[in-house]
Amino acid sequence: MATATDILTLTQWFSPAFPVGAFTYSHGLEWAIDAGEVVNPEQVVMWITDVLQHGAGWNDSLFIGAAYSVSADDLCEIDALNCAFAASAERLKETRLQGAAFCDVAGEIWALDLERLTYPVAVGRAAQLKGLPLELTIQVYLQAFVSNLAAVAMRLVPLGQTDGQKLIRALTPLCCAIAESATTATLDDLASSNFLTDIAAMKHETQYSRIFRT
Repeated sequence: MATATDILTLTQWFSPAFPVGAFTYSHGLEWAIDAGEVVNPEQVVMWITDVLQHGAGWNDSLFIGAAYSVSADDLCEIDALNCAFAASAERLKETRLQGAAFCDVAGEIWALDLERLTYPVAVGRAAQLKGLPLELTIQVYLQAFVSNLAAVAMRLVPLGQTDGQKLIRALTPLCCAIAESATTATLDDLASSNFLTDIAAMKHETQYSRIFRT
């Protein structure tokens, strides 16, 4: 059972105030909006749902679980595999820079021995070291991921703040379902068929005018 301290630790890790710079990344969504692929709330929901189920949401959950269940000696291999699954230079930058920032801050505050790991691997390792429940860790991680993409849409679609919060609430059950499945899955279950978001991330690298880093 999760304790109040466990819950509050995770909400701190994935709070917008935690300095991993999540607000500077759009995961390719900025290009999709600029190109007219995502122009209304319904399309935002579909886009984020696909990312969760068939792209980075699912795979990140598996990397968190893998890092949670192994010794420190096996982390390098898992981290390298996560890098290999980054579909573009910007996706790789996103996971590396957020992971490095998370390791620096979490290591300093909670005295955790963390290498410079990619983001989901760092989260899984930190959760293991702190004895936090794996499923809850993945749930909160995914909700933070959804919240960040919703914030991108709120700025650019435009999507109103109330609609943005409705979107996050609507996708909460999906975050829970993915987390539950991920806790019994392994890295053999890694898969991605989210090709349009991968292409969007690649196109974003040369987008003429942009706000976000990815």
